[in-house]
Amino acid sequence: MQDLALSAYEALRAGAQVLEADKHGDKVLRLADGNFLKLFRRKRLISSAALYPYAQRFADNTRALQKLGVPCPQIIGVYRIPEIARDAVHYHPLPGLTLRQLISTDQTEEWLRVDLGSLIAGLHDSGVYFRSLHLGNVVQTPEGDLGLIDIADMKTQRRALSRLQRKRNFAHMLRYTQDRAWLLADDGAQLCQGYRQTSSMPWPPGSLEQTLQQP
Repeated sequence: MQDLALSAYEALRAGAQVLEADKHGDKVLRLADGNFLKLFRRKRLISSAALYPYAQRFADNTRALQKLGVPCPQIIGVYRIPEIARDAVHYHPLPGLTLRQLISTDQTEEWLRVDLGSLIAGLHDSGVYFRSLHLGNVVQTPEGDLGLIDIADMKTQRRALSRLQRKRNFAHMLRYTQDRAWLLADDGAQLCQGYRQTSSMPWPPGSLEQTLQQP
């Protein structure tokens, strides 16, 4: 992580489009050259973000996903901007449309749930727990592959996720009404099919479907 002077930050954001903001200021910018700048504010004086900033976590998580062959953003730089008390990650965005965007325009294919199940199983077997796993953070690339974005809230461990961790991750994904309706349109059959095809963890008949159906 390198310090970025206020003048350099202002030059970088010149002509940028604000994609996301809150009462504290800008959060995500699309820069004039098409690349993105994501800004992070430390919410508490004493927090894990002081030792391990979210911008650096984002960058480290892209490297972890790249090792697994999962498409994700490409990092340009990681910055600390002292004058505005922000950390930032500068990156090439992952091209494509999120699954939420595809659903809203009725552009999804039947096999997409199977591919998504396979992606999730691969992450879980590799020890990746992506708390922000939802259809707005899964992108279908122009090549038809599935990748991940907004990955600061992701943790990796050496061992595959436990059954409980997997259930919790599914619960996070299914808490969004629109996502849940699409994922479980066939009672979760295709999602479970893709997951089982890839997962190294055995699931008794019907148990994975039952997990998905839990409120």
